Amino acid sequence: MKRMKLMLTFAAVAMMAVSCCPKKETQKILVLYYSLTGNTKTVAEEIANRLGADIEEIVCVNPYDTNFQACIQRCMQEREQGVIPDIQPIKSDLSQYDIIFIGYPVWFGTYAPPIDKFLLNEDLSCKKIVPFCTFGSGGLESSIADLKDDEPYAEILPGYGVRAARLEAMPQEIDQFLKASGFVEGEYTKLEDFPKQHEVLVEEADIFDAAVDGYPMIHAQAMTVASRALPNGTEYLFTAEDLPREDKPDMSVGKMQVYVTVIDGQAPVFTKVIR
Repeated sequence: MKRMKLMLTFAAVAMMAVSCCPKKETQKILVLYYSLTGNTKTVAEEIANRLGADIEEIVCVNPYDTNFQACIQRCMQEREQGVIPDIQPIKSDLSQYDIIFIGYPVWFGTYAPPIDKFLLNEDLSCKKIVPFCTFGSGGLESSIADLKDDEPYAEILPGYGVRAARLEAMPQEIDQFLKASGFVEGEYTKLEDFPKQHEVLVEEADIFDAAVDGYPMIHAQAMTVASRALPNGTEYLFTAEDLPREDKPDMSVGKMQVYVTVIDGQAPVFTKVIR
């Protein structure tokens, strides 16, 4: 009961804080991002150019190594020790912006540590936040959940994510995302909801296998699937189950959702994984 009262009190305070946020007809936009290899920077620049928005990069005081293994090893050590790396002060006056696009690579299922530091340093109350990210297999949904926990007094809007291996598709997807979100005027394709899933057929299993072939982090079998039409192809939503691995016999077996796109005349590619 005490915990419930505390939760209700917190919710009431949060509602009061949001209700006190000033409403503006004209809203100023900042695109703020952290990028290690340049992938997230590419997305950030595309968004800023499309919106005519201001843009700034979040910079680490002690930059991470661009070598994948070295970066992961350092990040794992920091997580174990509870260390969050310092970042250089943000030059932009955040009080002048109503909408902030926050971009990051996904590490360990959430935003990279420099974003953690930024969120600790800055007050984003009453801001509208639009997350965008790059990743190896997924992490948009989980990072948005963390962002909502870290910024309870901000309004977290739907975000955009793209696999680093699919950056060539990003400009068109950003165009559709910004139009669908109301930031840019113009026509966009509104997709139908996926229908109920059914057991995979042989040809559908082949599509799944072709899409994840060669990606070391996915060793799974498709169990059920649903599909919907795209303007130039088909999108599949597979529910898959991890398969036992000889190299990692102690690895737990779980289920995942895998989104796969088949553009007319092209090979299947997976666009994201949700575990």
